[in-house]
Amino acid sequence: MTNNAAYAGLILRLALGVMFISHGLMKVLVFTIPGTVGFFESIGYPGWLAYLVILGEVGGGALLILGVYTRWIALANTLILLGSIPVHWGSGWMFSNEGGGWEYPVFLVVVSVAVALIGDGAYALRLPWGTEKRVSDSAP
Repeated sequence: MTNNAAYAGLILRLALGVMFISHGLMKVLVFTIPGTVGFFESIGYPGWLAYLVILGEVGGGALLILGVYTRWIALANTLILLGSIPVHWGSGWMFSNEGGGWEYPVFLVVVSVAVALIGDGAYALRLPWGTEKRVSDSAP
């Protein structure tokens, strides 16, 4: 039987990276940075946190796509997702509810933890100073 774990890791890593980048760019291009800062402040989060979230989503998403520090980036961005759950909590379970429910952020927490556990997967950028054994090292 063929070991497909490396390819499963690749698919999850790419999907999560694209999701983070799209959400980060939405904060910049649609809501604008000042609008995002204002929103964070309106829900009780410090405004400066919006900059870190945007950096984590866009920069972290790009690093996930490249497969650089995959485990650490997935875990770090889990904090962003955990911070988004209270924002959506009052809207109920379904993300299609007005204001977006908490179903999608919780699902993304699970995916981020899975990516952190699986690691880079196939076709990850190998840095010369990296020593972590990759799932793809055991793939055929």
